[in-house]
Amino acid sequence: MSIDDKTRTELEAAVFRRLVNHLRDRADVQNIDLMNLAGFCRNCLSNWMKEEADAKGIAVSKDESREAVYGMPYEEWKAKYQGSATPEQLAAMKKAQPGHS
Repeated sequence: MSIDDKTRTELEAAVFRRLVNHLRDRADVQNIDLMNLAGFCRNCLSNWMKEEADAKGIAVSKDESREAVYGMPYEEWKAKYQGSATPEQLAAMKKAQPGHS
């Protein structure tokens, strides 16, 4: 792909927004399932956003980055959509992501 850096950044930002909107629309997909299948989840995206903000000296709190990804405060999302993980899901996550909690 032969495009300039500005255009590439704009495309990447648009793709990120589409991914976040897709995950918001699919609240039925649990974070643990995302972790087990893809190795990342909504929390990972919000953590990556905060890490990038920190690296650039931009003040973004963990709560703010999570709200940017979830579209609402994290605790509200958890109360509305997050179910309890099954023993099978937890075992799969421990095997696939041993250092992730």
